[in-house]
Amino acid sequence: MLCKTRNAFELKLFMALLMVLDHLDQIPGLLSPETASLFHALSRCVGVWFAYMAVEGFVHTRSRPHYTLRLLGWGAAMALGNRLYNILGAPYGLSMTNNIFLTLGVGVAMLDLLAGTDPKRPPRGKANKLLRTAGAVVLLGLGILFTEGGILILPFMMLAYRFRGQTFSFLLSCLGMSALLFALTFHAYPTLWETLVMLGFNSDFLFLTVLPFIALYNGQRSPAGPFAKYFFYVFYPAHLWIIGLIALRCA
Repeated sequence: MLCKTRNAFELKLFMALLMVLDHLDQIPGLLSPETASLFHALSRCVGVWFAYMAVEGFVHTRSRPHYTLRLLGWGAAMALGNRLYNILGAPYGLSMTNNIFLTLGVGVAMLDLLAGTDPKRPPRGKANKLLRTAGAVVLLGLGILFTEGGILILPFMMLAYRFRGQTFSFLLSCLGMSALLFALTFHAYPTLWETLVMLGFNSDFLFLTVLPFIALYNGQRSPAGPFAKYFFYVFYPAHLWIIGLIALRCA
């Protein structure tokens, strides 16, 4: 039986491989449009997988403010590194805006506000709940507009938190969001082949491919030790900047 057989670190390693494949097209001339489209479609599970892990981290962390600040801190460091790269890449028309840390940090902050409105928690006053709800809505709107993949990742985090432990409701909500994303992004091109290739580039609706990996997750976060804890924090910016430097050499 395949269900519940892999811990978070094992699944993160696989997601890291898909992540690299997705970003290889930043190297000029390395991939054909068809291959880049395929890699992009195959990797639609990556961002939402790390979003799901952020929700799990939010639920289990001993300090939600510290967890939020850690993600936002890495997001700030990533933004500084991207800024430096963009200065180097400007003469060649190369730039980098990827920053999943910022998206996850905004998402966790949004969940922290929403957690205060949970009817199962002790009441904190109607005004407090209204302010928290308004703050969460503002963060959601800003995140959708200004963070990487926010239009998908932030609503997904809300669904993963709201329906945590409610498998059927979570599946149904994901199906609905996938159908909505498909309806918003699908466009028929002159030929079927061109339509399929472009659909690969506009394939956020395929985030549903994360569901088998969630089914494999056994609830164990990772082995003890700093390597497992900080692997993704280092690997994510490092692989992007390495690919970016190779792109500079090829430009």
